[in-house]
Amino acid sequence: MACVTLSKRHQWRPRVFPNLPRTSDRCPISTLRLFCSNQESSPAVDKSSDPSSELPSSGAQNVPEIPNPSNGAGNFASQRTPRGKHRNPEKIEDIICRMMANREWTTRLQNSIRGLVPQFDHSLVWNVLHGARNSEHALQFFRWVERAGLIEHDRETHLKIIEILGRASKLNHARCILLDMPKKGVDWDEDMFVLMIESYGKAGIVQEAVKIFNKMKELGVERSVKSYDTLFKVILRRGRYMMAKRYFNAMLNEGIEPTRHTYNIMLWGFFLSLRLETAKRFYEDMKSRGISPDVVTYNTMINGYNRFKLIDEAENLFTEMKGRNIEPTVISYTTMVKGYVSVERADDALSLFEEMKSFGIKPNAVTFTTLLPGLCEAEKMSEAQKVLKEMVERYISPKDNSIFLKLLSSQCKVGDLDAASDVLKAMIRLSIPTEAGHYGILIEKFCNAGVYDRAVKLLDKLIEKEIILRPQSSTEMEASAYNPMIQYLCDHGQTVKAEVFFRQLLKKGVQDPVAFNNLIRGHSKEGNPDSALEILKIMGRRGVSRDKDSYRLLIQSYLNKGEPADAKTALDSMLENGHLPESSLFRSVMENLYEDGRVQTASRVMKSMVEKGVRENMDLVAKILEALLIRGHVEEALGRIDLLMHSGCEANFDRLLSALCEKGKTIAALKLLDFCLERDCTIDFSSYDKVLDALLAAGKTLNAYSILCKIMEKGGVTDWSSCEDLIKSLNKEGNTKQADILSRMIKGGKEAIASGKGRKQAPVAS
Repeated sequence: MACVTLSKRHQWRPRVFPNLPRTSDRCPISTLRLFCSNQESSPAVDKSSDPSSELPSSGAQNVPEIPNPSNGAGNFASQRTPRGKHRNPEKIEDIICRMMANREWTTRLQNSIRGLVPQFDHSLVWNVLHGARNSEHALQFFRWVERAGLIEHDRETHLKIIEILGRASKLNHARCILLDMPKKGVDWDEDMFVLMIESYGKAGIVQEAVKIFNKMKELGVERSVKSYDTLFKVILRRGRYMMAKRYFNAMLNEGIEPTRHTYNIMLWGFFLSLRLETAKRFYEDMKSRGISPDVVTYNTMINGYNRFKLIDEAENLFTEMKGRNIEPTVISYTTMVKGYVSVERADDALSLFEEMKSFGIKPNAVTFTTLLPGLCEAEKMSEAQKVLKEMVERYISPKDNSIFLKLLSSQCKVGDLDAASDVLKAMIRLSIPTEAGHYGILIEKFCNAGVYDRAVKLLDKLIEKEIILRPQSSTEMEASAYNPMIQYLCDHGQTVKAEVFFRQLLKKGVQDPVAFNNLIRGHSKEGNPDSALEILKIMGRRGVSRDKDSYRLLIQSYLNKGEPADAKTALDSMLENGHLPESSLFRSVMENLYEDGRVQTASRVMKSMVEKGVRENMDLVAKILEALLIRGHVEEALGRIDLLMHSGCEANFDRLLSALCEKGKTIAALKLLDFCLERDCTIDFSSYDKVLDALLAAGKTLNAYSILCKIMEKGGVTDWSSCEDLIKSLNKEGNTKQADILSRMIKGGKEAIASGKGRKQAPVAS
């Protein structure tokens, strides 16, 4: 095929040939030659319209040629022009630092670095040391390039490694490298020893710093005022003011004149050690040597006087500084403000703050941090609110976030809750992490003022952002804040929210019994006794005391929900924790269990009630005993009756025997009557007759004969009308011996009646 028809023009995608000339026509006729397999048959192209004609004479060979499709799509992609900005190539020192950070220091890594850098120079080594991720990498690299003979370190690389090791407190390594420098042909200078002295000072090793300083003289390294200034700063930071005085005198003996900076360090150190008189003498000595104080000197002296609350002397120096045309800095004003605040002169501090701004000196974070607590102490809360507003507008975060806690407490103390809320908003605007303690102050005051809706809104934010659970929190919410809030929520149908809130407090170790009991009350009132029981179990696991009223509400909630068995469980827990329920609560549980058909469970509640010495509810006790006997739980019923008797109460046996006989429970009646006879209980004759009649009617003649014999032995009956019928039944059933014995006993019983044997009387509880 010589060429491709124009019907296939949509297959041509010029974007894959970025070097081809483009025109406004998406498919110009001049490009059709590119689709021809025979180049000679292509028509000539006008050079004036071809951009490639502007190329040099050899441009004919540079015209892009359509690659063969059989070569693959990879050739097309390789011709695309990359988009976007070209990234700067990574520097060699950065590559080396990244390699050392990501790989272990081995021979393989060393070979990789050596292959990357054909030749090392001091600039490259210094840059690698500077960019090393940690001091260990820097030390390994420093030693390797030297031992491998790749470079000989000069003064700058030595100084850099000593700085790195000193900053990392690897002072022994730094000391060895410093002392070995002459062996490598590198001379010492003062800067290296100054660096070592500073490093020992930052690590708090004053003695070693002094040794290094003294060693300078031994090694022939000249000591200037720079070395002495560094030494003074190290030893005075640790309160060694006497040592500083000795070395100061030694410096003078060596003929080294102190500078203004020297005196500033000495004054700072003496005030730090609370040596007021010594500082004064050095200040006068400084002026006697013709060294005029600068702004740093005045700031140091003013701050020193403030330490001793000598605000008048500080004011004189501040006035003297301005009289000598030395412009006070923000540090000067802040130091004076701090002095006024320390002596409770908040008005003067505020005036100086305004003066400072009038001279165009902008307060910094330290200024605001110093002034605001002083205004709070003086209860100038309107001024404090204005200063806080200015701080927020300038977006200055204080150095000490505790001032917000002070502001919140002070605003709430004067009753300005809106201003207190603004303090919290200021913290949020300044991106200062709010803590549970901040919210707690506001919530407590809102609750005390009865503004519960605002307190709930704050609580919602507290719960939503889980501020309580933040590990970096330094202030926690007090019980006086969360207890009123939880109580309000539980009293207004929001116990679920209260529980979510309190569970966050639980994770912080709060185990407040008041909050626990409020939650139990709330769930109980809202008809969620299961949730209340779960709280109760948590209290048990954590050993938190449980309130009697909480148990009462929980039991009542279960009863209202129609779950008397769970109510009984809660009642048992109440008894186990040493709380004695009221008799009405015992009655409610027993009644609900009885009506629910749980007679045995009600019997156990009755047992607990009697054991606790509660004598009421005996009418309900009688019903429970009757139900036990009727259902066949005779032994359990007799045990409960025995417990009642030992507790000074006695059941109505005649009523129980009558009910059992009427319902045909003859065996239960027989056992109950036998129990009464054994304990000589008071029983009416009619009750005997009813039991005997019921046994005879049920055909249980031997049982009737047995109990009749016991009754007659006790002298209880002789005129039973059915005795003859029982004798006939015994003879009829072949029990002639028993019939004969019974006949004789009946005849002897009449004589017993004549003897007038009395009946024992026992009180019957109603």
